[in-house]
Amino acid sequence: MKKEENMSAEEKYWRMRVFDSLPYPSVIISPDKTLMGANKTFYEAFNLSFKEIFGKKCYHTFLYKNTPCDSDQCTISKVIRDKKSHSFTLRHHYRWEKRVFSPILDENGDVAHVMGSMLDITQTKSLENQLHGVQEFISQVIHSSASAIVAADRQGNINLMNSVAKELFGDYNGGEGKIRHTAQLYPPGKAQEVMRMLRDEKVGGKGKLLIPRTTIVNSHGKEIEVEMSAAIIYDEKGNESATMAIYNDLKDKIKVEKELEMAQKQLAQSEKMASLGQLAAGVAHEINNPLTGVLFYASLLLERKDIDEDMREDLGYILEDANRCKSIVKSLLVYSRSAGTQKNLVQLNDIVEQSLTLIRDQKKFRNIIIKKELSDEMMLIQADTSKLNQMVINLVINAADAMDGVGTITLTTYKEKMLKQIYLEIKDTGTGIPPGNLSKIFDPFFTTKEVGKSTGLGLSIVYGIVEEHGAKISVKKTGSKGTTFVVEFPMYVASQINPSLCQP
Repeated sequence: MKKEENMSAEEKYWRMRVFDSLPYPSVIISPDKTLMGANKTFYEAFNLSFKEIFGKKCYHTFLYKNTPCDSDQCTISKVIRDKKSHSFTLRHHYRWEKRVFSPILDENGDVAHVMGSMLDITQTKSLENQLHGVQEFISQVIHSSASAIVAADRQGNINLMNSVAKELFGDYNGGEGKIRHTAQLYPPGKAQEVMRMLRDEKVGGKGKLLIPRTTIVNSHGKEIEVEMSAAIIYDEKGNESATMAIYNDLKDKIKVEKELEMAQKQLAQSEKMASLGQLAAGVAHEINNPLTGVLFYASLLLERKDIDEDMREDLGYILEDANRCKSIVKSLLVYSRSAGTQKNLVQLNDIVEQSLTLIRDQKKFRNIIIKKELSDEMMLIQADTSKLNQMVINLVINAADAMDGVGTITLTTYKEKMLKQIYLEIKDTGTGIPPGNLSKIFDPFFTTKEVGKSTGLGLSIVYGIVEEHGAKISVKKTGSKGTTFVVEFPMYVASQINPSLCQP
């Protein structure tokens, strides 16, 4: 009281003004829990006057009841005892309120009064309920997903694994309930490689990664082939806060692939024969001339009794044409031979050159200019020479057909060392591929030619060969000025390379 008596009128005035300016209803309560007064916001909110609240007990206003609360649970009793603020939350009809009680201390440090404030948190509670509903929905989506979903913290400790993931990997949260590490989900060193690729914007974009086929390890040590998509979760400041990955077991897909493998080989051989049929006219024409020479000069030799210098010259012509026939037939047999995949270390440029020797003199290509823009760099890949010959020939024939036998075909090779990829582009000057056909060009038996003109297997076989070599094929560009196909091969990388393999 003495302190209040010494307080100036001006100080009392602004203190009352501060109390009245509080944006939420507030009251002053005595230690015996009697209301002593309220601020302006309280009177306006409840349409009450000083006389109507003065002398009433706190539970009338704050608990909407006529009986006092349990002294042990009374928030005001806690404030008086602890000399610090306490609060609780109350729902009254459709309104949520947070009640905050703070001590007002006298000059001796004792609680002289308690200020109670009523904060309307209805909107906050509504948002919390909405958020909880969203969280519940997301949880249901995750746990009902047909894909395996795993999430981990920055250190790689697993903190979420849906039921499909537990079935795929085995329950890594079992035993004593210890959270296991993501490194256990992969072969040694693979987890670090995944994180490196996730952080590399050139691979799939920052914090994103899609791997069509990779290997994981379940809790029993068994390796499983899966399709994986992964992402880094960032906080509001852009810092890494967690990681997540979605896995799809490729067991069924691999089974189907194995079942189709034999059928695909049969289709591949059929397409070889179909391609061979297209080459037959040109090959027959090419062989016919040297064979005529063989017969003509052989006849001359049979008629003569001796061999002079003129006859030796004739014999040279015979040998030249015969060797030419031998070379053509040999190359054709290499191309058409049916055999399993035998991959060797080869130069992509050599594959291109060898393939073009089979078709460059065909009648189909008489009005077509074939350009080669082959890189001078080392272009080593692991490949089956015969099958890549078939791939190149099919793509070149496809390009010739697109131009109706007149135009320019350009074959280009290059590589991207950073991406460890080697590229082959085959560009024609035809009329392009209609947009509606782009999604179907690699489908078996799809063709725009007349019945009997094509089997529709050419590009589907090309696609199969490309996939078999771990490569990719796509249409880089198409339009009225032509189409460009691009094949992406994984570059051969080794610590030591035999110099003899690098010779042109």
